[in-house]
Amino acid sequence: MCVLGLGLIGGSLMRAAAAAGREVFGYNRSVEGVQAARFDGFDASEHVDEVLGRAAETSALIVLAVPVPALGLMLGHIRDTAPQCPLTDVTSVKSAVLEQVRSFGLLDRFVGGHPMAGTAHSGWAAGDAALFVGAPWVISVDDHVDPDVWAQVMTLALDCHAVVVPARSDEHDAAAAGISHLPHLLAEALAVTAGEVPLAFALAAGSFRDGTRVAATAPDLVRAMCEANSAQLVPALDRTIELLTAARHTLARHGSVAELVESGHAARMRYDSFSRPEIITTVIGAENWRDELAAAGRAGGVVRSALPTRDSRRRSRRRRR
Repeated sequence: MCVLGLGLIGGSLMRAAAAAGREVFGYNRSVEGVQAARFDGFDASEHVDEVLGRAAETSALIVLAVPVPALGLMLGHIRDTAPQCPLTDVTSVKSAVLEQVRSFGLLDRFVGGHPMAGTAHSGWAAGDAALFVGAPWVISVDDHVDPDVWAQVMTLALDCHAVVVPARSDEHDAAAAGISHLPHLLAEALAVTAGEVPLAFALAAGSFRDGTRVAATAPDLVRAMCEANSAQLVPALDRTIELLTAARHTLARHGSVAELVESGHAARMRYDSFSRPEIITTVIGAENWRDELAAAGRAGGVVRSALPTRDSRRRSRRRRR
């Protein structure tokens, strides 16, 4: 496996893959990051074409773990050096990445991915082999997706002890706008609002700390994810503003925020009791397998152990004969 970008997610992925017994090597732009990875015993280089040449020779699964603004540069290198390698990513937006991959002619070997895990810290030192344990890892099931590449990405996620959530790219982005990108903007707004009250930081405790945790994320990373998903984030912002405006109106007119508080509490309780049934019957590569997985993921289904592939079923039948 070849990881391009050894920050929080890429560095954690390299650690987790190595812990699972995989041969893994990677690239990082900064020499400091490469040196830190090497010091910890990992195979890293600051020479991207050298790393991709090695990936091409070994048909390695390439994982894009660079920020959204750097994707075009990396995809150009992949197109020129390792265009036949299976390719995935760990980016928090899917449709924008899909279009970039398409524009570089790499769509046939690409399966989008997004592990829903992270912290407010960044860089190689922030990485953790256990970062993905129990985390949902979205794997795209768009119409172009190759079953063999999908199975490789599924196996990687399971090796990292994540649970796989199959989803179409546009549906992922609509969901991510509400549960990932919107919370970042709300955290920023909460931090700014509280910071304008002189006594606020002196009194701040759990609610403020938890509500603003992601505001500690590097601003360029927040901008990249939010701006790349603007088509889905704007409607989510509109809905939030609508709810807050209505709450402001009832508070000013009637001294009550009951409707918002009760609705929010009920939604949170639904989340706490949300079930994640295991997907076990789908055969990767069988007829309508993508649609079947997308529907299962939409209903909350997850993959906890490797699904069979069409080829593995055929080999099993031949052995029985």
